[in-house]
Formats: sequence, structure tokens, C-alpha cells
Amino acid sequence: MGRSMSLGMFAVLTMLVAPVPAMAQASLPYRSTPYHWTNVTVGAGGYAPGIVFSPAERGLAYLRSDMGGAYRWDSAAARWVPLQDGNVVSSYMGIESIAPDPRDPAVVTMAAGMGANAPAAILRSTDRGATWVVTKVPFAMGGNEAGRGLGERLAVDPNRTSTLFFGSRHDGLWRSDDAGAHWAKVAGFPVAGLGKPAPRSTHGGVSFVLFDPSSGKAGAGSQRIWAGVADPGAVHLYRSDDGGATWAPVAGPGPEMLAVKAAVAADGIVYVGYATGIGQGDALDGAVWRFSPDGKGQAITPPDHREGGILGVAVSGATVAISTLDRYKLGDTLWLSRDGGAHWDDLGPRSRRDVSATPFLLHEGKGADFGHWITGLAIDPFDAGHIAYTTGATVYVTGASGAAVVDWAPWVRGIEQTAIITLTSPIGGAHLISGFGDIAGFVHDDFAVSPQPSFANPYLSNTNTLDYAGRKPSMIVRSGSLYANRPRDASLGRSEDGGRSWVPVKLPAMGSPPARADLNGEAAISVSADGGTMLVGTPEPMRTRDGGKTWLRVEGLPGSTRATADKVDPARFYAVDDAHVLGSRDGGAHFVPLPGRGLPTDLSAARIRNREQQSTLVASPFAAGELWLKLGAQLWRSTDGGASFALVSGALQVELFGLGKGAGRTPSLYAVGTMDGLRAVWRSDDLGKHWARINDDAHQWGQRFRVISGDPRVAGRVYLGTDGRGLFYGDPTGERK
Repeated sequence: MGRSMSLGMFAVLTMLVAPVPAMAQASLPYRSTPYHWTNVTVGAGGYAPGIVFSPAERGLAYLRSDMGGAYRWDSAAARWVPLQDGNVVSSYMGIESIAPDPRDPAVVTMAAGMGANAPAAILRSTDRGATWVVTKVPFAMGGNEAGRGLGERLAVDPNRTSTLFFGSRHDGLWRSDDAGAHWAKVAGFPVAGLGKPAPRSTHGGVSFVLFDPSSGKAGAGSQRIWAGVADPGAVHLYRSDDGGATWAPVAGPGPEMLAVKAAVAADGIVYVGYATGIGQGDALDGAVWRFSPDGKGQAITPPDHREGGILGVAVSGATVAISTLDRYKLGDTLWLSRDGGAHWDDLGPRSRRDVSATPFLLHEGKGADFGHWITGLAIDPFDAGHIAYTTGATVYVTGASGAAVVDWAPWVRGIEQTAIITLTSPIGGAHLISGFGDIAGFVHDDFAVSPQPSFANPYLSNTNTLDYAGRKPSMIVRSGSLYANRPRDASLGRSEDGGRSWVPVKLPAMGSPPARADLNGEAAISVSADGGTMLVGTPEPMRTRDGGKTWLRVEGLPGSTRATADKVDPARFYAVDDAHVLGSRDGGAHFVPLPGRGLPTDLSAARIRNREQQSTLVASPFAAGELWLKLGAQLWRSTDGGASFALVSGALQVELFGLGKGAGRTPSLYAVGTMDGLRAVWRSDDLGKHWARINDDAHQWGQRFRVISGDPRVAGRVYLGTDGRGLFYGDPTGERK
């Protein structure tokens, strides 16, 4: 990987095609049931490291996310269109860089790869992202690693669009002269790369590549190319005047300043943002420089810049915009210059934001601030007043950056880039209550409307578990965790109005010296069917019958074990350890081993190994004593409260499962799993004897599945949470054999 080579042996071209035709399905060993899949609306919600406008067509823009794929703005429909829902490779949902063709608006190219040890590829589309040609490459990427806001690493020569350059994190600079089908390392580039990083670390590498459009002629290619380097060293900016054959260093700020972001104007002037780190915690200081085509540099850092790196740079004519990262004390902001950086205007103090379309942005109980992790920044090449920037939670846009008061609004319609940890569908109240990573969770009354924030008191950034009382579904309990640097007083909460308001649940200090065992987010909470008993899986399991005023120890339940409440009988709780299914018939006071006839003797595969894992033991909402146990990749059912179990997963290797309304008291099963080599989303209406695939080749979402459940009140309805592409609900559109 460290030498220059032709990549013919490495290039594997694969077209992401439409779903298998109906006639072909007849030969498959499973049924396929067509489903209509729709995102449950939140509106963005995650980190989008980059946004770019097409220079070839007005109203065309692309957005890249760190784990939820890429999007295209459809100006006619006034919404963002997800471009990778048919992708099956998880790593390709982390987009390292994106480059719309500067001449042909139908062409766009992306660099995709989640991390240093994950598959990486160059994706090229000639139909605005409807389909892709995938070229696997041997150099690693880091679409979800630190420094994912650098760039853009991928560049298309505006004077010969078949020529592309890519700045890799770990292995230097690469070039393609056939529109990305084959790649070769640029041997003359002075920085060869640092090689694969140590575990849990990364490199900045070649952070951006820029072609100077004024340095060449159409068809002949550009001669002047700029490249930044964001690894430690004496030089962080290079220039080539012969189309990339040779390179010369360009003097800039001190060696502590890494070249992290840049943009080139039509006249060849280059603007470079510098930072002392590559982002999210280590970009403590920064600078902005302007370089003329001959390489002469000039510091143009705003005089009131005091903190944080400059991780956003955009230019259109003489209009230049820059944004900060890691400006913790002062808050991140955006500066605008109308004279090429001679004078700057800080837009932060005179900006206001209307987040009524996505009120979740108020989830921490504060007004919407300017934002954090501002690395994506773009000026519309057709309208310099139209500016967009990305944050760790949303995308903001204004159409009047020159106004006395700059109004920003979320530009997110169609974007759903969240990670769902858990969800539940109660038998009453709202049909869906969700637990998210980073943005807490929601009660979803209208799936088409961004929900109001309600998961407060306590506010927890991650919701790890949810439970409802089977006979009193207005009673909801949750457990969660908070960012490590935030104070916390509780990691458990209960609601008596279906999740719309909460009170903290706090356990007393125990042990010697006395300490709270419920503050680290590890302890799950469950609630009895009548809502009267809450049981918490702390190292010494505890229960309360008075809303948390007094607590009693639970006998017979191993420490830190998640309990499952029967959804019909308030006296029953269940759990599983390495050797037994355990049960309580006295409201969780005492647990004893249940017979569990039919089960293997070793149940360790059912152990909950992390706080975000879905429960392996689920109680049916339709009948007392009906239990479902996932043991490894197999699913078992008990109808007698754990006395006996029958294997019900059939030929399906189950990863995730949930229950929903079926015929009578027999629930429908929903699962993510593999059968006959096909990993998919499945439904069974006959207790696992037969399974029907309910997603299709156009609805794969990188196969980044986190949680699944049916709806106990709507037959056929399924809820599916992904890791990066948000939350979906699916309804059948008809049966197909």
C-alpha cells in the first residue's frame, strides 16, 4: 500500500441495482411481502461533517454524514433525498468526502469508508445518486473518525473531469484519470503517509485537494493543484504547477498549525483554515490564510478570533466565510468577509434561529445556540447571500447573510441521520416511544412531524432502555446515560402520562463507603404490569412500590441483571442468567429458577453484555406468562411462564426481534436475521414456521440495524431503528408469494 501502483487488481466495480424482479422471487426459498417504509420524522439529529453546492447547476447541493450516508437537495421537491438506502455495506454509510462534478450536474463522486479497518470505496453516479458504481480501494478512510470534518479530500479537475485526486488519511495522495475507476498513488507527493493508525486513533493525512480552475483549459487539465496536510510536521501546505507531477512546500503559519480546510476562488486565490488539531476536542487554536496563485501567503485571521480551530472555509467571488470548531468558552461562530478577508463580520451576535420545525433542538432545555462541530460550510455559487453550515445536530441555512439580523432555519427536510438505541410500542397512548443516542428520545404522536422534546427531569443524552406497564401503559420508565463531562443526579426516570413529563428515580447510597450505584447509566429499570412496582438492575438489585420513596433488596436475582416484567400479570417478573430462566411471582421480591424444560443447559448466550443491547427476554403484551427468549441466534417461546420452552425461529438466524399484533392472541414476529445467506428484515405470522422478507433491495440502509418491534395495536406495522439512518415504520402494501 505504500508504493505507487495501478489498482486494476483492486478495482471491483459493482452496480447497486433495483430490487429483484417479482418473477425471480418465485425461485427463492422464502416469501417476500412488500412493505412501504417511511422515516419517523425528527429532522437531521446527527453530525453532518460536510455540505457542498454544485457549481454546475443552481439549487443542487450534497450533504455527507458520518454514519448515515449522503443526501442530495431536490429543489423541485424542496427536500433532501437519501442516496444510499439500497447500500448493504455498513462502512459505506460513513462518507469521507463528496465531490459534485463541476461541469455535469448529473455526475457526483464520493469517498466512502467508516474507519481505518473497514472497507473503503469510491462511489460514482451519473444520475445524481440514484445508482452508483462502486470501486473498492486499498487505502483506508475515516468517515466516522476524528477529523471527519476536514476536506474536501476528493477533488475533480474542472478542466478535465475524468481526473480526480484523493487525499487519504494514512497513505498519501492518490490519482485517477478514468473518473475514479482505477487509482494510483502520486509518487511525487512529499508526504507518503503514516500507515495504519494504532487502535482507537487516526491520522489527519492529506486533508484537502484543490484544483485551480484558472490554471488550465477545458480538456487539457488544470496545472496548479493545492494539497493540505493535517499530520504533525514542518510543512502543511503544498502546491503543484505541473498537474501533480512535482510539488513544492508553501510557507504558512507555525508548524503547530495543521492545514485542515480550504476553498479556491475562480481567480485562483486560495483560502486555508488552520487548527492545532483535527477536531472535536483538540482544535484549541486556529488561523486563516490567503494565498495567491504564486504561493505568497497572507494571514487574514479575524482580529477578534480567540479560541478554536477554523474548520469551515467557503468562497464565492470576493465573499469568504469561515467557521470555528471547539470554541467552548465563547461559543462557535461564523465570520463573513465581502472583500477577500480584508475585513470580517462576526455573524454570531446578530444571528437568530427559528427551530420550530425541529423543536428537538431545544432538548437540553436551552434556546437553540449557534451550534457546535461546525465543519460543513458552503456558499451558494449562484447566490452569495445563500449560506449553509452544519453542526453536530442539524444543518442551518440563511438566504440573507447580509441582513442586519441574520435569520437561520434548519435545512433538514428529508434528512434523518440519528442512531436509535431502543424503542417501545405500548398498548395504549402514543404508538411509538423512542430512545435515541445523543438526543435523548421522544414520544411520537405524529410520525410526519418533528416531536417536542420531553425526555427531561432527568435529561439524559442517551436513552438505553424503555419499559411500559402492560395494564397501565401511561406508566413509562427509562434508563439512560449522559455525556461524560456533564453532571448528573439521576440516570433513571418515570412518567405517568405516557412519557410527556418525568420525575427522576433515585436509589439510596449503598455499600462501604456508601455510594449511588445507579448514576453510571448501566442499571436498567422495569415496571410491573400495573405500574406499581419498579425494579432496578443495580449490582444489588432493588425494587420500590411507592415511586422510589423507599427501596427493598431483591432476593435471588444476580447483580446487574436486567429484569423483564410480565405485561399482563403484575405479580410476575422474569430474568435469565447463565444457567436458568428466573421468575418471581411476588412482584419482584424473590426470584427462583424456573424449570425451563426444552432449553439448553447453557444460557450464557442470552446474557445482556452492554447497556444499549436489546433485551433477550421479552414478555408478550397479549397473554400472561408468554415469554420469548433469544438464545444466540435462536428464538424460544414459553406459554406457561417459563416452565417449558419450544424452539420457534425455524430456519432464521435471529439477531434482533420484536412482537406485534397478529391473529387473535398469537403475535406476529418481526426480526432482523439471516436465512439462506440473506440478511434482511423478516415477519412471521405462524410462530416462526415460515418467514417473509419485508424489506427489499432498495431499503437496506447499510444494514445498520439496532432495534425492531411490532405494534400491538396495528396488524402488520413494524418499527425499525437504525444506526445512522434514523427511525422507520413499515406497513404492508400487499402479499406476494
